[in-house]
Amino acid sequence: MAAVRPASSAAGWAAPGQAAAASRAGNSIDWVTRFGLVVTVAVLFAVSGGMLWLVGYNYDGLLGSPATKIHPSTYLLVLVFAWRSCTFGNPVGYMAAVTDRRPASALMAVISVVLLVVVVVRHRPGMAGMVDTFVTAALLVLMLAEDDDRTFARLQTVVHAVMSANAVLALFEFATKTLVFPYRLDGEVFTDLRSTALQGHPLANATITAVYVLALLSGSRSLSMPLRLSLIGLQTAALVAFGGRSAMVITLALGGIYLLFSGVAYLRHGRVSLLGAALAVLLATLLPVAVALLFSYGFFDALLERFVSDSGSANARVEMFDLFKNLGLGDLIVGPDIDLIESMRRINGLEQGIENPIIRMVLYQGAFFTLLMLFGFVLFMHEVARRCHPGIWLPMLGWLILLNTSETLASKTTLLTKFVVLALVLYRPARAVARQKTQAARVTGDDPRRGLPLHR
Repeated sequence: MAAVRPASSAAGWAAPGQAAAASRAGNSIDWVTRFGLVVTVAVLFAVSGGMLWLVGYNYDGLLGSPATKIHPSTYLLVLVFAWRSCTFGNPVGYMAAVTDRRPASALMAVISVVLLVVVVVRHRPGMAGMVDTFVTAALLVLMLAEDDDRTFARLQTVVHAVMSANAVLALFEFATKTLVFPYRLDGEVFTDLRSTALQGHPLANATITAVYVLALLSGSRSLSMPLRLSLIGLQTAALVAFGGRSAMVITLALGGIYLLFSGVAYLRHGRVSLLGAALAVLLATLLPVAVALLFSYGFFDALLERFVSDSGSANARVEMFDLFKNLGLGDLIVGPDIDLIESMRRINGLEQGIENPIIRMVLYQGAFFTLLMLFGFVLFMHEVARRCHPGIWLPMLGWLILLNTSETLASKTTLLTKFVVLALVLYRPARAVARQKTQAARVTGDDPRRGLPLHR
């Protein structure tokens, strides 16, 4: 029998005979890599800066060792990536193979590293942000390119478990007015009493919870309908505790539109059981009563207060454009002097932040590097969406809208990596399982790649 030819030039880097063990087991990676990825995602979703401060790790602050400005999940992911590169047989071959599968992710990682070097050379802020915000997300997508069934199943369990625990803790903090892991900056606790739960800042919690609710609506197809509805109710209640106005509005608007169109489509083409119709009528009747009771007990008071008094957020979104008035063309292209930007921020009352990632990145890094990063980000998002089933449009739309309501990707954040996990894990196409089995049957012992799928 003739030997199987490599599907790409990247495959030629790998040592021969590596696919045999993986084909026999029906999986593509070893248990250490699988366990490492699961632990990395658990730490990513469950460990906040407030929690790290309790163990002497100043993640959110400006002071202390630069090493503590990187989230522990990033360190874990790098270690897992290094381990997998070695067990693959040829580290260069592994990087070439996964890059061949996810070129946009590799491109964004390269752009981020280049911008990181520029930030360091020019002594500008945001060094840790380049790593935690972009490099980690790209690296995780590259590792998940191996499409291992057991890994995805365990990651799905971790996501649902941690997000549920996060919501329960948020409601506990909301009810008791006690923050278990409050958001801190160099040890100073913010006076805001909105729930911080396991993921730190209330707005970060609200953003990822909103995306998760939308993902439960159009994704998570492995869950039963009663369980999905229960999780949606729990997470929606947690959204109120986090006090994210934009997240709440986007969730209700997009979720409502999705349910409306899905319900109409189902009524036109499907059958509705008598029991299901009765339950739907009952829920529709009880929902206004439940909302009225929650209003009477003050459950929505904190959220309504956020709509009435936004602590200057709306004004900040207007004032940030005034920062461009004193900048020349050269400053806009390569980035103005940092001291000038900081002075103008104080004058315009923007000490709390510039609430748009593109505007902030242009002001601090310049339009050239902003466009370069935006180019890589768009390709990266497109690549992630292509690896999901069509329902991904719902959380993707909500995610892109919420990105522009605060600094988000222009500062240090793990939100992008969390979104990538939610998208790839909860929207994994069912056909991937059958396709992987078909490919495993076709692979012979002398195939040069170890379990990497033959498709692009």
